[in-house]
Amino acid sequence: MLEDLLSGAWQSVVFGVVGVALMAAGFGLVDLLTPGRLRELIWVRRNGNAALLLAANQLGIAGIVFTAILTSYHDFAKGLASTVIFGLIGLGIMALAFVVLDLLTPGRLGQIIAADETHPAAKVSAATHFGAALIVCACIA
Repeated sequence: MLEDLLSGAWQSVVFGVVGVALMAAGFGLVDLLTPGRLRELIWVRRNGNAALLLAANQLGIAGIVFTAILTSYHDFAKGLASTVIFGLIGLGIMALAFVVLDLLTPGRLGQIIAADETHPAAKVSAATHFGAALIVCACIA
């Protein structure tokens, strides 16, 4: 029983580290897609557009990690591989969704997200990011 408990605890730590690393990669992705430094946009300038997009991205990645772990059939190696692979696929799909939305709409989406004034396009972009993550979650399940 103690061995099962320690094994489960160790697996939780590993999945947690992988999940946080994927969320950090999501942060980097949004930082890359938006002009300027994301840290400054959100924490210094209090930019709601960028914060909304980042929040959708982080929730999307968390959903992908959650789904990959939940469907791993109690096989640690398969669950870990699934988490990493589908997490990276999710990031790629979210980036693609951002680029496609940018091509379909007027102006530059990155500039709109980085603008200090609130813009409804930020909500659409956030929904697109989160929707792309949900599609990946469905593919996992």
